[in-house]
Amino acid sequence: MPKIDNAIIMAAGFGTRMRPLTYKTPKPLVEVGGKPMIESVIDALHKNGINDISVVVGYLAAQFDYLPQKFPGVQLINNPYYDRYNNISSLYVARDHLHNTVILDGDQLIMNPAILGRDFTHSGYAGSPINSWSDEWIMHVDEHNVVASCNRDGNDHGWRLYSLSKWTAADSSKLKQYLIQEFEDQQNRDIYWDDVAMFKHFTDFTLTMMPINPGDIVEVDSIEQLAAINQRLKGRLN
Repeated sequence: MPKIDNAIIMAAGFGTRMRPLTYKTPKPLVEVGGKPMIESVIDALHKNGINDISVVVGYLAAQFDYLPQKFPGVQLINNPYYDRYNNISSLYVARDHLHNTVILDGDQLIMNPAILGRDFTHSGYAGSPINSWSDEWIMHVDEHNVVASCNRDGNDHGWRLYSLSKWTAADSSKLKQYLIQEFEDQQNRDIYWDDVAMFKHFTDFTLTMMPINPGDIVEVDSIEQLAAINQRLKGRLN
């Protein structure tokens, strides 16, 4: 059984939906409950013995410089393309760090660290059941939780895909080559990195859905959500 060796945290984006707050603060460093969101992610990784952590930065990158000093094992990877291309560029610049790896976003809260456990069997994405309209990506799985398809039309039932995925070394090797193919050879740079495995080269992977509870991950996508979550979680993340 493989074990997670390292983590890649995506933290290069503008956080446009959180403006004007993110004009001066990158979204992963926005505080919730008195703590920057990305520190919630790093703390959860550390609780699972995952200390080799690469943080991909871009927008207001200098504000992340304190992280390696505060959290031994954290390194920063600069994404020089963050202001031109979609987040495929972030995993592309971090591609050499793909091993037995967990990939997740820095602008979310990990409320249940157990979902980042190092033991896993197959590559795949975290998901929770959904049976109402959603603008999220929806996975459809078979009786073994193998992903049969994924769509983004918003009018389907299935399993909501979260920005938390685990990759075996073998699949990471394939993912790395497809990132190079899409980003360099095809110059397909306006897609999400998840498109590479979930849509562009879906048949070359056997991805699983890792069930989680809806409250295990909290995403903050607006100023209003931030205020509500701050009130609810104040002091809980300290």
